[in-house]
Amino acid sequence: MLLEICASNYQSAINAQEAGAQRIELCSELAVGGITPSYGMLKKVMEELTIPVMVLIRPRSGNFVYSDADFDIMKKDIQLCKELGCAGIVSGILNDDFSVDLESTKVLIELAKPMSFTFHRAFDQVSNPEEAIKELAQIGVSRILTSGQHSRAIEGLENLKRYQNIAGNSLIILPAGGINADNCSSFTHLNKAPKEKVRFQEIHASATEVMEQTTRTLVPMNSPKFLQENIEVISDTDLIKAILKNSNHED
Repeated sequence: MLLEICASNYQSAINAQEAGAQRIELCSELAVGGITPSYGMLKKVMEELTIPVMVLIRPRSGNFVYSDADFDIMKKDIQLCKELGCAGIVSGILNDDFSVDLESTKVLIELAKPMSFTFHRAFDQVSNPEEAIKELAQIGVSRILTSGQHSRAIEGLENLKRYQNIAGNSLIILPAGGINADNCSSFTHLNKAPKEKVRFQEIHASATEVMEQTTRTLVPMNSPKFLQENIEVISDTDLIKAILKNSNHED
């Protein structure tokens, strides 16, 4: 079974290859579910890794309903990945009603060719996953990264098995979310059970360890209020104008 490692920095990518993982998904900022990695990190990883590199194309945190500007950024990032020789793209777009934005997603798929296209965990937000699987197969998605619409894949295992049965040979269901050394056999042993019809070909894990840094942080730089999944943080024009007005005010 193929193991894909979600690598959110250069060292994670190197460690994944050295440990024997067959593929990575490169991203940044796991705390917000991952966003597109920087050009510098992407280029560095592509220069040094020999295993396939899939790249997360997600221009911001928050929901998966994107503006025209977001969409344009995503297309530019995909073109860059193609030029650098990446193996595949991991992305996806939803509508306000939690259905797949098939038209926009298809544009990304066509732009990504000949790279493979994985529809990412936006899938776990869709209101009708069974129908979405059929739709995504029709527009050329190679695989769906999903936890089975649960926080952890082990909790969504029955859904994942049902999804793979629906998908058949049309696309790969890639279980993800909290998969580790203690529970990975629940996914791999399905392939060895003679009565089990489901066959997962791949699994996805981050295999992360929290490493404390040697230097002490004097002033916290993070802001917990920005980590909510149902918000988008935008610089406000009125607030900017107010700062400019007050900062230029003469006593």
